[in-house]
Amino acid sequence: MPPPAPPPTGSRRGRPDRLAAVVVCLPGLEGLVAAELDGLGIRSRPAGTGALAARLTDRQLYEANVRLATATRVLVDAGELTARSFAALEERIDAVDVDPFLDRRRPVRLRITSHRSKLQHTGAVEERLRRLLHLGPAPAAGAPGADPDDDRSSSAPPQLVVVRIERDRISVRVDSSGAPLHHRGWRGPAGKAPLRETLAAAALAAVGWQPDQPLVDPFAGSGTIPIEAARRAAGVAPGADRRFAVEGWPSFAPGTWASVQASVRADRDAAAATTRAPILARDRDAGAVAAATENAARGGVAERVDVALAAVSALVPPEGTGPGWIVTNPPWGGRLASGSSDVRDVYARLGQVTAERFAGWGLALLVPDVRLAHAAGVRGEPVWRSRAGPSAVHLMVRPPA
Repeated sequence: MPPPAPPPTGSRRGRPDRLAAVVVCLPGLEGLVAAELDGLGIRSRPAGTGALAARLTDRQLYEANVRLATATRVLVDAGELTARSFAALEERIDAVDVDPFLDRRRPVRLRITSHRSKLQHTGAVEERLRRLLHLGPAPAAGAPGADPDDDRSSSAPPQLVVVRIERDRISVRVDSSGAPLHHRGWRGPAGKAPLRETLAAAALAAVGWQPDQPLVDPFAGSGTIPIEAARRAAGVAPGADRRFAVEGWPSFAPGTWASVQASVRADRDAAAATTRAPILARDRDAGAVAAATENAARGGVAERVDVALAAVSALVPPEGTGPGWIVTNPPWGGRLASGSSDVRDVYARLGQVTAERFAGWGLALLVPDVRLAHAAGVRGEPVWRSRAGPSAVHLMVRPPA
């Protein structure tokens, strides 16, 4: 990836050695994110639905952004105050310090929520915070990058400040990630219903898939699950190929960042010599196969992912390997033209094929309704429940025999 741009001038004086932070994730993935943080040597605690609190050194903050596969973004506390009125807000705003975290030359987007507070008018709150914190204008509405969650904003999203008002308590946090962490930097063409990379990573982590096990995705679409697996097998950190908001902070530490990047490169070099278990991406749609092929190349794993056009009825295990995992995001009702009976038929056929040809393999399905998994012979409780846009998503698993 290109070297970071020189940071704006600023001082690190007054900053604590560890920053209070909140790691945000999709609801239902908190346990997986906590396990990832623990693997980085970061202790965390629950902080509400889809959030974990932690205290991070600069290095841990940088590593969390680069290495977390199942989180959405990392927010850093800039201050907290108690105010029941706008007058009190103005009097106590000195408790908030955004100077270490914001480039004053760039626009800032405020995301404000208010619950059970007299400060209900979020527009009025924003007007005062912009004036008191000298934040300047918001990004132009509708422009690429105006919304940091917009897929167009992955290269240069706006700076984001998240303000939460709960009763009289006002917390101000600055986003250190920029584009959400599921923007890995490799996605080009997408299928009809592309799966978010964090959900793919969460499925792989939850079933315990390891790079020395073969992996098959019979409904690969644009390739998210196989590519996520292949990059992990190749030792590529989830955020190795993208930029982060923290790189533009006045308090950014280039030497620490360089050390993290060296560690990321070392992991990739070490994985280059490891044995490669087959990773198969199959789909019956030629457009999806073309998209998966291009995305695998963009992700640097074209040689690690076997992409081919095939219907589920033609699915067979890779030759010369033992059992592994089938992990897939099959068609949902909205992704398969029409009736629910057609959808159930697809799941039933998948269950029949895997039972007949994949003895000893594990099967993991991402489904909007557990009854679809039942049609494939996968029963029991979901391993986790989360959201895919407006829809619920459940991970249903049949463990290896």
